[in-house]
Amino acid sequence: MTLLDQPDTWTGPYVGGDLPGPRSAELLARQERHESNARSYPRRLPIAIAEASGSLVRDVDGNVFIDFLAGAGVLSLGHNHPELVAAVTAQLGRLTHGLDFPTPVKDAFTEAQLSMLDPHLRDRMKIHFCGPTGANAVDAALKLCKTATGRGDVISFQGGFHGSSHAAMALTGLVSQKRPVPNGVPGVHFFPYSYCTRCPIGLTRANCETNCAGYLERSLRDGNGGVPLPAAVVLEMVQGEGGIVPGTREFVQRVRALTLELGIPLVVDEVQTGCGRTGTWFAFEQYGIEPDVIVASKALSGIGAPVAVILYDAKLDTWAPGAHTGTFRGNQLAFAAGVEAIRIIRRDDVLGNVVRRGEQIADRLAGLADHPWVAEVRGRGLMWGVEFTNPETGEPAGSVAAAVQARALRQGLIVEVGGRDDAVVRLMPPLNVTAETVETACSILLDAITQALRVTTEYQLEA
Repeated sequence: MTLLDQPDTWTGPYVGGDLPGPRSAELLARQERHESNARSYPRRLPIAIAEASGSLVRDVDGNVFIDFLAGAGVLSLGHNHPELVAAVTAQLGRLTHGLDFPTPVKDAFTEAQLSMLDPHLRDRMKIHFCGPTGANAVDAALKLCKTATGRGDVISFQGGFHGSSHAAMALTGLVSQKRPVPNGVPGVHFFPYSYCTRCPIGLTRANCETNCAGYLERSLRDGNGGVPLPAAVVLEMVQGEGGIVPGTREFVQRVRALTLELGIPLVVDEVQTGCGRTGTWFAFEQYGIEPDVIVASKALSGIGAPVAVILYDAKLDTWAPGAHTGTFRGNQLAFAAGVEAIRIIRRDDVLGNVVRRGEQIADRLAGLADHPWVAEVRGRGLMWGVEFTNPETGEPAGSVAAAVQARALRQGLIVEVGGRDDAVVRLMPPLNVTAETVETACSILLDAITQALRVTTEYQLEA
């Protein structure tokens, strides 16, 4: 019996021995021998995956894990959702690759995506199909705004992540990623993001008054501020790779008001937050704003078939034909899955499930806030982070987060880390995850945290 044949009455994960198991260790060794040194996930999560279904994956040694990474947010309806598989299978016999020619399934995908927008916003938006990655869509958004405005500088935010291509990396806050690559894309200016737990300008919540937004306002209005009027401001509603840091409502609204006042296109990067991850189709809906450009990718197909788009105000559409192309922008399989995914999301009230399961996670993890090593538990919808800091120094405790991740894996739960010094344990389950699976996963996580912090505290006492 395979994992896909197992009944829905599955009750828990299973790890039968040391990790990695012998067959996983063999494949990991082959991967190390043949693949690029840039590979990342198997370094912290040493398993080789054989098959998957829903919220579960099985490795080649027979161990079963709850997957709260979900392809880094790609698998919005979990692994191998049968209706998405059927939609892709049916499309396989018709057409798989169509460049940017119109096709019935591409038209249906376009209509489905636009239908998820508020009618007022929908009526003025156009869609552009990019190369198959979020980073390519970020590149497209930059090119669009620079072409439309005739300006070249761009504003990004500390802690943000926008991809690993040359241009997208230039907008990313992570310095270590950029350091080995000289001559990066010029004209990018970084400003503080409303990360109140670790205030970028050293204030406390009591005296904040959203000074990060004020700093941006003063800099762009000051003729001596050193930053030319930019072509775009690029903003995440929730910084994902930056450690699951939701922007405050006041911060986001002040940035939007400023960009409107100065005529600067606002680009919202919804690659990780989009397609329902935070409980609304796009996270910006929760902030009461309307952006000029929306970048979307990861979960557009719901099944991991790659596709990326930008949705943007028609007034910016000053591109010449061929201004931004990509051989694989016509992925008909992704379009078929994406149409079906939206139908299922509406039919099954998946966005409602995101809200309810998010509340469940918040309730289960609430007690962590009292622990001296836990700086904050935060999130939106099904996008959560637990940040660890050393209570004596206030510095990020990446070693604790790594220990929690490793202990959770040994108990059958896959989670990711991120943020400063990788000190945030991140949860990104499928959007249709059940209450029972969330309960099991949270129990494993809490136990892993308890064990990791006990060892950390004992080590400090011995030292």
